[in-house]
Amino acid sequence: MATEAKYSIIREVGRGSYGVVYEAIVNQTRSKVAVKRMHCNVPENVELALQEFWALQSIQRQHENVIQLEECVLQNGQVFQPISHRYRKSDSHLLLIETCLKGRRCMDPRSACFLWFVMEFCDGGNMNEYLLSRSPDAQLNNSFMRQLSSAVAFLHRNQIVHRDLKSDNILISHRRGSPIVKVADFGLSKVCQGKGNVNQHRFSSACGSNFYMAPEVWEGHYTAKADIFALGIIFWAMVERITFRDGDTEKELLGTYICQGKELIPLGEALLENPNMKLQIPLKNKKSMPDDLCKLLHDMLAFNPKERLDAFQLEVRIRQISYGKKRQRSVS
Repeated sequence: MATEAKYSIIREVGRGSYGVVYEAIVNQTRSKVAVKRMHCNVPENVELALQEFWALQSIQRQHENVIQLEECVLQNGQVFQPISHRYRKSDSHLLLIETCLKGRRCMDPRSACFLWFVMEFCDGGNMNEYLLSRSPDAQLNNSFMRQLSSAVAFLHRNQIVHRDLKSDNILISHRRGSPIVKVADFGLSKVCQGKGNVNQHRFSSACGSNFYMAPEVWEGHYTAKADIFALGIIFWAMVERITFRDGDTEKELLGTYICQGKELIPLGEALLENPNMKLQIPLKNKKSMPDDLCKLLHDMLAFNPKERLDAFQLEVRIRQISYGKKRQRSVS
């Protein structure tokens, strides 16, 4: 990856529409890292790569449940240029890189132009695979919900809206014994300019994965609270092990939906068509979750964003629920 052979690729561990993820080692220390390569050959790919770069680069203080960027390297042909290393360089330097990438004319498809993201390695795969390979565990679910709520609150405090939260974009690490979740894949994220409440920023480009998109995202007028709706889908599906089969990959994925005959309708789309629809929570077994968790999920999945919890309210509420706590039946 670099002329000094700083990293050695071991194997490919994931592949998507816009990038490939490899397991690699740092040759000097022999420690493992994840390396994501994004091909900057068309403007759309450049934009996705830069959004991921700015989101990860903008986080000054690291959070245990957000994937950690070690460095980012720009490859132009056979030339490799580090453009970041753990701590941000000057904004003017990074803006110059962005300007060069956006202005670059990719007329020759043989001319390689990539952004390589070197990140911490997560040995447990993604959360979807991790949970579906295990029996349901209320205490584990509670731990994951707390960690994810804390991560999203951290991102929103730092003016970052993820916009593509789903179980496939959440990784698992075992470095401290018990599983730690890591929010990853910031290709669709937005770093909001200025300070203040992140929920005041408005977005108009509908993006994300259908089964996790809030009703207002389908309309193209939404705020950071769309991340909370996506978390609500994840939490509900995680607790009751509700899954659907992805039409493109045929993979079984955690996610809730509405059945219309044999057709599965994303919950956000169904709510947009019928805002007065009453969600049946729990869907399978009333004993699967206590009333306070049911209420929390309703508040996360509210059709009206003004009635939906924000990330900071969720972070507090998630610690108050009885679900998954030891001796939960003794809690009044």
